[in-house]
Amino acid sequence: MKQHAIFDLVRDELIAVENELASVIRSQVDLVTDIGSHLLRAGGKRLRPALYFLCAKSGRPALATILPVAVAIELIHMATLVHDDVIDDATTRRGLPTANVRWGNHVAVLSGDYLFAKAFSLVAGDAGSPTLKLLTETICAVCEGEIIQIRDIFNPEQSEANYLERIAKKTAGFIATSCELGANCAGLAAGEIRALHQYGYAVGMAFQITDDILDVTASSEQIGKPAGNDLRQGVLTMPVIYALHHSKRSAELKQLILTRDMTDAALKQIMAIIHETDAVEYSYRRVSEYLEEARDSLPSSITGGIRESLLEVADFVGLRKY
Repeated sequence: MKQHAIFDLVRDELIAVENELASVIRSQVDLVTDIGSHLLRAGGKRLRPALYFLCAKSGRPALATILPVAVAIELIHMATLVHDDVIDDATTRRGLPTANVRWGNHVAVLSGDYLFAKAFSLVAGDAGSPTLKLLTETICAVCEGEIIQIRDIFNPEQSEANYLERIAKKTAGFIATSCELGANCAGLAAGEIRALHQYGYAVGMAFQITDDILDVTASSEQIGKPAGNDLRQGVLTMPVIYALHHSKRSAELKQLILTRDMTDAALKQIMAIIHETDAVEYSYRRVSEYLEEARDSLPSSITGGIRESLLEVADFVGLRKY
C-alpha cells in the first residue's frame, strides 16, 4: 500500500505493521484468512498507527516492543469498519465490495469479532500496563457512538452538540488514544501525554467533519464509496444539521428526512437545500478551528521531524479530498 509522504518518518514502521497484519489475520479456517486478506487489500491511510508511532518516536523505543500495539490499533479500526458496514448496509469501502456484500452479515460480524480478538491477543501480555484499559475503554466509546448514531437516524431534531458527541466517541477518541499510547511508549511526562491526547482528539474531530463534508461534496470515485451514503442511511452530519437550523427551506428539509425515503430525487433535493446555505463553508471553518487546536496542543518538547510530521498530518486532514 502506498503511504502518504507525511508519514515518511515512520515509513519503515508502517511497512512492519503491514507485514504483521498480513501475518496475524491468517487462520486455519481458509474463509477467515480470505476475509482478512480482502480487508487488507482495501488498504487505508493507517492514520492511527502512524500517529501512534510518531508520538512514540521521541522516546526511541525498539520497534519490536511497540509494534504489537500498533498492529492492535489497526486491527481494532478494521473491525469497527466491518461492523459499521453491516450496520449501514454499505456495499463498497475504499472502492472494493464490503465484507457483508461478499460474505453476508453474519460472516462479516464474526470476522469483525475475530479482528477484535486478535487485537487483544497481541496486547494481552501487556495487561499490567494502561494499554489494555485504554483500548477497551476506546472500543466501548466507539460502540456507544454507533448506538447514538442508530438511535438518531432520520432524526431532524438533532443539535450540533449531539453530532459532536457522536463523532467524539466514534472517531476522535480512537485517534486520541493512538497518540496517547505512543506518548506512553515514549516515556513522556504526564502533561505531554495529555497534550498529545488532545492533539489526536482535535485531529480526529477535524478528520470526521471533513469526511462528512466530502459525503455531500465529493464524487463516489473520490471517496471510494457512494456519495450521499450517510443521508441514504439516515445519518445526519454537520452540513445537514446546519442546514436544518439555518436554511429558509428547513421545514421542507425536515419533511424530506422524516419520510425516510432517500430516492435519488429526494437526495438531489436535500443536497440542493444544503448547498443553498453556507453549511459546507461553516463545516470547513469548524475543521479549521479543530486543526488550530491540534497544532496549539503539541508540547514544546516535540521538536524536529516529529513535530513537522504531526503538523503535516493536521494540514493533510484540512486539505484532503478522499
